[in-house]
Amino acid sequence: FFFSMSGEEKLATTLLVVGMAGSGKTTFMQRITSYLHGNTNPAYVINLDPAVTHMPFGANIDIRDTVNYKSVMKQYELGPNGAIITSLNLFATRFDQVLQYVEKRKTSVEYILVDTPGQIEVFNWSASGTIITEAIASMGPTVMVYVVDTERSTSPATFMSNMLYACSILYKSKLPLIIVFNKIDVVRHDFALEWMEDCERFEEATMNDDTFMASLTRSMGMVLEEFYQNIKTVGFSAMTGEGVDDFFDAVKEAAQDYETDYKVQLNKRIAERKEKETKEKEANLEKLRKDLEGGDPISAKEEEEVTEFKSFVDMMSS
Repeated sequence: FFFSMSGEEKLATTLLVVGMAGSGKTTFMQRITSYLHGNTNPAYVINLDPAVTHMPFGANIDIRDTVNYKSVMKQYELGPNGAIITSLNLFATRFDQVLQYVEKRKTSVEYILVDTPGQIEVFNWSASGTIITEAIASMGPTVMVYVVDTERSTSPATFMSNMLYACSILYKSKLPLIIVFNKIDVVRHDFALEWMEDCERFEEATMNDDTFMASLTRSMGMVLEEFYQNIKTVGFSAMTGEGVDDFFDAVKEAAQDYETDYKVQLNKRIAERKEKETKEKEANLEKLRKDLEGGDPISAKEEEEVTEFKSFVDMMSS
């Protein structure tokens, strides 16, 4: 068991790892799981990618044990992305069982690692992805980790596309975000840090291109200047392990940010949602009461039906 400085049991920090296909997300997951295992503190690993065929690391909870991706594709006559979304939706209906397992382990491990589908938009923008993210975030410190292919980001347009994705992840999840520039053993990420710290340098990199796309890219660089100032970045090599210590230092800072800033907002959103659900439930009960009355005095039996229905709704929403 882990304890904080105050002597209280320390909750595990959950890392939700997202990244485009080919960004090296799987190899990144393998590197940090083996690093934690080597420190005699194995992480608790959850795989949410139903389409992955080979995982070079073990998972404590695997969506593939619950949902058969190919069967979903065949049964519902779906394409690859549609099948992933449907698989996540089916898994989300049982996610309360997953949370029970996580609840038991959140004080005995230091990190919970969650691997997500390579089709980043499928997880980030789907209803099931939002449900899963908020459910996990409500249990303890949670950090979004966005893995970027540094080699493919040397072009200003591709770099900006990645930054816009990072921005969308931050504002959709409303959780601390770490951008991991992966594959720095192939291409160093110094250029990316320079572009993020000085928008003029980024603008200079696009000056030789007079297309509309280049003009749009330059404009977005200035718009995202404030976004860059509040984002943690780490250079990382999943192949060599370079940057792993820097990464976990950034994770600890982000977990602290969660406790001081994001947790308050998260609890506020949960409270607002519960209040909204309560009002809707009361409105439905009132409508049911009026329907049962039908202009005539309500009978004892009908009153009993309303009471039973109210108890059922309370049980389902608790």
